[in-house]
Amino acid sequence: MDKLAKTSVKINDLIARRWSARAYNPNIPIEGWKIISLCEAARWAPSCAAEEPWRFIVWDKNRAEDDFQRAFDTLDEGNRKWVKNAQVLIAVLSDTKWRNDRTKTNKWAPFDTGAAAMSIYLQAFDLGLYAHPMAGFDADKLRLEFQIPEDYEPYALIAVGYPGNVEELEPTYRQRELGERKRRPLEENFYFSKWGEPIKLNEFMEER
Repeated sequence: MDKLAKTSVKINDLIARRWSARAYNPNIPIEGWKIISLCEAARWAPSCAAEEPWRFIVWDKNRAEDDFQRAFDTLDEGNRKWVKNAQVLIAVLSDTKWRNDRTKTNKWAPFDTGAAAMSIYLQAFDLGLYAHPMAGFDADKLRLEFQIPEDYEPYALIAVGYPGNVEELEPTYRQRELGERKRRPLEENFYFSKWGEPIKLNEFMEER
């Protein structure tokens, strides 16, 4: 289902098409090469000092069902209702310390890890898959279940799968799925030259 972003100017088609869908097909496994493709996309994200602080744990329902279920069980109840049809879960984590000096915190790690995660979302859509990130999970339980070291921070889980039937979603989620994609006005979050000064679309658009 296409839900193109309504933008003030044309943007890259893949970015315009990406959205966080919930309707997954429970019957189509994700090919192994596509899973590796998602990992490769994240691998080539930019990072401060080439640290590559991101870590990802991949669970495939069709290759390791028990482990997938353990990861699934860390989700909150609301997310479980639709993630149950996803084929793959991916945990997004980052190393909070510098590789060569474990006494110092890498404060850019979350920023870099977010960039790597975005690469996964875009690559998924390019492969005909949906990828939906979620904050609704028990990070402590995830850490315990999969023996994640203390220096590594879990930020999100990503559900991945092929598009499914929207009508099979619960009414609340179906309404969200069919609803219009929205964002705050550009001027609200983007400033020009100084803090709080909204960028003025009409001035920049005059050059077109």
